Amino acid sequence: MVDHVTRRKRSEIMSAVQTRNTGPEVRLRSLLHRAGYRFRIDYRRLPGRPDIALPGRRKLIFVHGCFWHGHKCKYGRLPKSNLAYWKPKIAANRRRDKARMKELTSAGWKVLVAWQCELRDEAGLMKRVRSFLGKPSVKRK
Repeated sequence: MVDHVTRRKRSEIMSAVQTRNTGPEVRLRSLLHRAGYRFRIDYRRLPGRPDIALPGRRKLIFVHGCFWHGHKCKYGRLPKSNLAYWKPKIAANRRRDKARMKELTSAGWKVLVAWQCELRDEAGLMKRVRSFLGKPSVKRK
């Protein structure tokens, strides 16, 4: 009985996971906008539909969830159950990410990956993002 309840609960949780406009994406977009950057979201013209695109600068930002993209931090750990499913799933995500990055850089785009865990230090992340993007296009008052 307990195993069945656990599976049902996990299924509920996983079905609620969003693919677009996730919390980390929205937070980073808000930080970028407040800093004066203007961008496009879910840029469909490119493979992998980058989360944030600055076409004029030919720069892209992907916001990766630590769990879903297999980040090597404490939030990217695999669950203890159903490893036969999760290991190949996360490995496939990582392979796909790597292939997309290579495809985009070959096409002349510069790509930055912002990890979900990096949003815990917004100032540190914004320093890295500013270094990547350069000066904002909108003058701050």
